[in-house]
Amino acid sequence: MDKAKIAKQFIAAIPHSRALGMELTEIGQGFAVIEMPYAEHLVGDPVTGVVHGGAVSALMDTCCGAAAMSHPSSPAGTATIDLRIDYMRPATPGQTIVTRAECYNITRSVAFVRATAVDDDADNPVAMATGAFTVER
Repeated sequence: MDKAKIAKQFIAAIPHSRALGMELTEIGQGFAVIEMPYAEHLVGDPVTGVVHGGAVSALMDTCCGAAAMSHPSSPAGTATIDLRIDYMRPATPGQTIVTRAECYNITRSVAFVRATAVDDDADNPVAMATGAFTVER
């Protein structure tokens, strides 16, 4: 079973992932990287041009799910149980937001994932997340 292919198909099939312009750029055993290019329809504050936090949240949730699905001990299906996102700063208008997620522990029924979202300033995260996802057997 090609988990990378399954994850790519899964993300491509999610309507909000397509609407937000998400692109899975890297996936491996227990990690994933998804990019979301800046777009006017993602702006939450027209005065500043900052991307809406909900778009960042959807990006991080999707990336964490892909990381859980790609873990060698995961049978591929997953759903979010819990996701905590700490917003560190607004994403810089005009820049692509990149999220990297890692599934760092997996049990019989739960995958534990952490993620970081950055723009061009990779040393200064936009947001950090930790979450738990189902492991469907």
